[in-house]
Amino acid sequence: MGHDAHTIKNPGSLKPNPGLRTLFIVLAVIGLVATVAGISVDAKRGWSSLLLNHFYFMGLAIGGLFIAAIQFLTGAMWSAPIRRISESFTAYLPVVLLGFIAVGLGAHQIYEWTHPEVVKGDLILEHKAGYLNLTFFWIRNIIAIIVWIFFGVSMVGSSVAQDKDGAYSHTAKNKVRAPLFLALFALTFTMVSFDLLMSLDPHWFSTMFGVYCFAGSFYASLALTTVITVLLKRAGYLDGIVNDNHLHDLGKFMFAFTVFWAYIAFCQFMLIWYANLPEETMYFMHRMEGKWMYVTTFLLIGKFLVPFFGLLTRGAKRSEKRLLVVGCWMLFAQWIDLIWLIQPEFHKEGAVIGWIEVAPLLAFGGVFAFLVHRFLSNNTVVAIRDPKLEESVFHHHQ
Repeated sequence: MGHDAHTIKNPGSLKPNPGLRTLFIVLAVIGLVATVAGISVDAKRGWSSLLLNHFYFMGLAIGGLFIAAIQFLTGAMWSAPIRRISESFTAYLPVVLLGFIAVGLGAHQIYEWTHPEVVKGDLILEHKAGYLNLTFFWIRNIIAIIVWIFFGVSMVGSSVAQDKDGAYSHTAKNKVRAPLFLALFALTFTMVSFDLLMSLDPHWFSTMFGVYCFAGSFYASLALTTVITVLLKRAGYLDGIVNDNHLHDLGKFMFAFTVFWAYIAFCQFMLIWYANLPEETMYFMHRMEGKWMYVTTFLLIGKFLVPFFGLLTRGAKRSEKRLLVVGCWMLFAQWIDLIWLIQPEFHKEGAVIGWIEVAPLLAFGGVFAFLVHRFLSNNTVVAIRDPKLEESVFHHHQ
């Protein structure tokens, strides 16, 4: 093409914005105070809301690392200009450990299997007691999060280090780490999903539940990556680096995983419904009765059909405005999906969304936004010396 690496202008890092950082901190503090107040007003509702928002932002953080890992594993060229954005989500991983500790402190209010008087005499819970006990619950989840933090620090650390010396050895190391992480991720994320969400109803089980939770978290992580990419592009940071072709690739990923989430959701529902075993079908019966049917219908329309048709055309996948709007909508839809997974165990009559649910959203969200912003302020917003960057910047779809 006649270009060389010197034609790619280094966008640098985000310019310091003390006002924005202060806003994030204020939101986090307000959210934390309101979360504590919510727990004191209604313990079960407060703790379940904390679980909801902990899992939501945990999914975004580990989803960002997953996105980066699959790029290293496949040697992807197209993603070089936007991979750093996904990597920035991993700055939140240490907070995931704190969030889990908070959830663990409220375990007695959240999980019925933590009460010996409930387990005693219940054949199913007695049979599961070897796994569903607080000691093992704490051990395995903390180990899983430490594994995530280790790979986040090592893989993203190598990616950032390459910005300084340009050594290919950093990419080579990540090519080795990526498959190991992905194998461990499959096991640990499934386990954490079982523990935090599926065990809310300890009598119910689904072998597809871990994949369902992964599909939702990856769906949201892709959406957030796209939203931030568009915002940075509009702010001028990605001029000459991210073009319509990269947006098209992001749009295709968002579209594909909208379909993937719907496929997994339908398969899980269809197999359980068709088998017609009471201990399995009751999970869905609760979510198809009364006002919960509205939320179930929203997932079909809002989480699947809206982004499906919103991103169906080629032009939509290349439109900054469309990607921004659909991306924000997908982030909202994932939050509602977690309400659908969690709240029926506490609110049989229908979904409850009020200040108690929003408080931990502000707390965790403020911290997440602050850490991502700080990461992008301390590092270049593009992996500027990635060996695939030049090829990616000047690639064109036929």
